[in-house]
Amino acid sequence: MWQQLADSLKTENFAVVAVAEESRGAEHARPWIEQANASYWCLIDVDHRVASLYGMVNVPQCVWIDEAGRIVRPPETAGSTDHFRRMDPVTRTMSAEDQTARETARVAYLDAVRDWVRTGRHALATDQARAKLPTITPEMALADANFRLGVWLRRHGRADEAAPFLAEASRLHPDSWNIWRQAADLEEVGKASGPEFWDRVRGLGDRPYYPPPDIVVGANITG
Repeated sequence: MWQQLADSLKTENFAVVAVAEESRGAEHARPWIEQANASYWCLIDVDHRVASLYGMVNVPQCVWIDEAGRIVRPPETAGSTDHFRRMDPVTRTMSAEDQTARETARVAYLDAVRDWVRTGRHALATDQARAKLPTITPEMALADANFRLGVWLRRHGRADEAAPFLAEASRLHPDSWNIWRQAADLEEVGKASGPEFWDRVRGLGDRPYYPPPDIVVGANITG
């Protein structure tokens, strides 16, 4: 997905920067990056600094930054949809209709990025972008501190001490799937996509797991 985007815009003043969140250590993310053989920058963030700075709560999320370093679209879902919530829990497969709808959403998002790069469409004016930036609350900041301390303790072989800090991080910031999934995988690889994950997803009710971005392809909302 991202390689195709980078290739299609390689003659433009544009760059893709991918950031992998991997609290277990860079060595766990590196093989995936090397296998992808991407031509764009791929970074590994073992401390979740990028997610904390931009207020990201899930993956994949993207931030659009223009050539002046200004955020023109704050963090938003990047091409993913909630169709996975209807997949067969045993085979992990989706219906053909849902697969088509998911691919359509992905293509639409990438087309919007290309449209922005080539025409300036979909970029928000400064006041609009500022209004859409996530508000970092004291609870979220404290959750981040608890999460980092828990990760540090895990890295130093103090799992029992780490557990309450990681649990407190999720309690303080329950909307952060990044915090919960990373903590789950620190406890047991695969737990982040296991039964507890699906219980949490079902607990959302009608709320989205991947809120769709408010982008209408072809509309100019630069202001």
